[in-house]
Amino acid sequence: MSGDKKIGGRQLKKRVTEFLQIEDFEKGLDEISRLPARRVVNPLFSFLCSIDDRVKWHAVTALGRVTSDLAETELESARVIMRRFIWQLNDESGGIGWGCPESMAEAMAQNANLAAEFWCLLISYIQPEGNYLEHPVLQRGVLWGVGRLAHTRPQYGSHAAAHLMPYMDSADPILRGLAAWAAGPVMNDAISIRLKKLIHDQGRLTVYRDGQIVPHTVGQLAQEALDSAEQHSE
Repeated sequence: MSGDKKIGGRQLKKRVTEFLQIEDFEKGLDEISRLPARRVVNPLFSFLCSIDDRVKWHAVTALGRVTSDLAETELESARVIMRRFIWQLNDESGGIGWGCPESMAEAMAQNANLAAEFWCLLISYIQPEGNYLEHPVLQRGVLWGVGRLAHTRPQYGSHAAAHLMPYMDSADPILRGLAAWAAGPVMNDAISIRLKKLIHDQGRLTVYRDGQIVPHTVGQLAQEALDSAEQHSE
């Protein structure tokens, strides 16, 4: 670890790049976790804007892991990172916030303390009366984040249920599909009715799940959500 603290910023970023691109990403993730947490955050943030989807999503996972690990020993330092995500999504920041909702959600999926503290902020980004984000690409990120939270901590994701339904009517198949995927763990009668209308929807998208970028149709995700809810009700 002492050697890691002495390496320069450029060399550190190069190592992070290699770990994000490695074929066995679990190994790469473990290597990133061994680097000094507070130093590795900035390089990881830069990769949230990568045009390589695999690198971008691996950076999301890694930022979530680093933030979660930091919360176990230095909760306030982890809060600083979470607030940085929030600031990047604020109009006053002058930034756009690519990858920030996803990374927030990943940290909350991995850490119960962060989830309890920040879940309501994540969900507020899809609430018209909250901190609603109008940019379509950011909406996709928030919906993925809400889905990640709902699938890991449905007690918080359930608060987003009513706000997912309008996205199921979106002209954007990515928004429709992500809303369907996110709705599975927070099913209710109203959502079920909406999802049944999407079963034959052939709109295409990819969803990052279990470390893989997986292609789906909207209809497949709607059916999966309905099937999952039915299994849990039995």
